[in-house]
Amino acid sequence: MRMYVAGQWVDAEKRIEVLNPYDGSVVDTVPRADLGDVDRALAGAVRGAKTMARLPGYDRYRILKRAADLIEARTEEFARTLTLEEGKSLAESRFEVSRAVQTLTLSGEEAKRLHGETVPLDGAPGGAGKLAFTLRVPCGVVVAITPFNFPLNLVCHKVGPALAAGNAVVLKPAEDTPLSAIKLTEVLLEAGLPADGIACLTGLGEEIGDALTGDRRVRKITFTGSRDVGERICHVAGIKKVTMELGSNSAVIVMPDADLEKVATAVAATGYSNAGQVCISTQRVLTSDRIYGDFLDALTPRVAALTTGNPLDERTKVGPMIKEQEAIRVEEWVQEAAAGGARVITGGQRQGAIYAPTIVADVRPEMRISCDELFGPAVAVTRFESLDEAIALANDSIYGLAAAIFTENLEWAMQFAREVEAGNLMINWGPQWRADLMPYGGLKESGFGKEGPRYAVEEMTELKLVCFHLGTR
Repeated sequence: MRMYVAGQWVDAEKRIEVLNPYDGSVVDTVPRADLGDVDRALAGAVRGAKTMARLPGYDRYRILKRAADLIEARTEEFARTLTLEEGKSLAESRFEVSRAVQTLTLSGEEAKRLHGETVPLDGAPGGAGKLAFTLRVPCGVVVAITPFNFPLNLVCHKVGPALAAGNAVVLKPAEDTPLSAIKLTEVLLEAGLPADGIACLTGLGEEIGDALTGDRRVRKITFTGSRDVGERICHVAGIKKVTMELGSNSAVIVMPDADLEKVATAVAATGYSNAGQVCISTQRVLTSDRIYGDFLDALTPRVAALTTGNPLDERTKVGPMIKEQEAIRVEEWVQEAAAGGARVITGGQRQGAIYAPTIVADVRPEMRISCDELFGPAVAVTRFESLDEAIALANDSIYGLAAAIFTENLEWAMQFAREVEAGNLMINWGPQWRADLMPYGGLKESGFGKEGPRYAVEEMTELKLVCFHLGTR
């Protein structure tokens, strides 16, 4: 496939192989962009920003809605592409496509709702005879840098609101999973997006990332990825608007009154989907010592029943990780915990890039499987005696993206909501739950800014104040 730069589909002398994580076969190749491509993409985006700003909101809505309809009509094609390049099961890929349709549709609706408000200056000293209102205007050029784990929907969460707000977008998808982003670009252009309204650069972050994020022509950066790369972008960006969606190691608190069947179902669903490669996956399960053994008994058969294999096989529930080296890393962390006294209850085996869904019990908080971001199909289980202790353990992290609690006690649930340091808090379900319309973002080193089309549009616009000095009568 080719990349899209300054209104043209172009190739490059160097190419990147896109590999199937399951068997290592080459799915396709894409251009390896260089600094010249970056400059051309940004120059085109500057032109595109002027065109997009003049495009009426209703026209932007129609483009995004048309793109959503086109993707929905090609669900199986997009789902197969997702599975081939990322490794998630076909069922998960179809679900991601359906969410991408919703994200673009919601973004389109927001294009019709951009508005300011009046400011009551007559309530201020010296404000008599003044009429003021705000205007919300596009930032201009938006750079969107996206991760491998949701190669379509997380792209839509950045591109959709940026276009809805009247910006031009330079999209840099993950080098491991660029194919879905290229297909999305094709669809947007087919739907009527102006030629310079988007660019899609395929390349290596270490080669073109600084040039993209540090350029003064860029007025807004939206990034989803690792904490370390996010910190690098913040250092390079300079004075511009930035949204950061970074890492996590989400905790689930299981209180003694919890419905253990419901907890086990939720943890099995939210700890292992996409091979655990979800930033809000259940990673740490903090379990009351009063029901610790019963919880493990309830969870173990559900996790053991999760079938692994070829993600194109409809029977597969958990596919490979994105690369074998990532599966090796998870294997090492689990073995390290076991060597330190933790118990592997089920799983723990690796075959190439496939790591078996794993439960590790008796985990101490200082073990890497607990205190770092695992981003793989293993869950660490730790005991606690009181809710205060559980909340302290949940908060003992640099991250604060998502957390959950299972309890029927309203007081406990409210204490959790008030005191746990996370941006997304779930009660009686796991942390891996997201409606695409909700405000989504983290606290602490999990980032700043919010996604969700309504909230992202605000991040992708600037606010002007207009004041008429009318005098008094």
